[in-house]
Amino acid sequence: MNKMTFPNACQVMRWHFHPMGFEASMDAPSSMVARLFDRASGETVIAIAGLPCATVMNAADVERIIEAVEAELEAFVPPRLLSAVN
Repeated sequence: MNKMTFPNACQVMRWHFHPMGFEASMDAPSSMVARLFDRASGETVIAIAGLPCATVMNAADVERIIEAVEAELEAFVPPRLLSAVN
């Protein structure tokens, strides 16, 4: 199985969420804080703390994080705003 470090996993997530901005940092040894933002204004679209992660992850772990962020987006951001960001 293909493993990637936390910085490489973050790059995969930046590519996935482009054209929105994406940044993440580990807030504990096994969790992270992720933020999606509008690149033009810098305004935060959504920030999520406590996402399970590790310093080394496989592709399935990264996909679970992406799915969790997308689920939060769908739950808290009106679709009209998402289309404006994209």
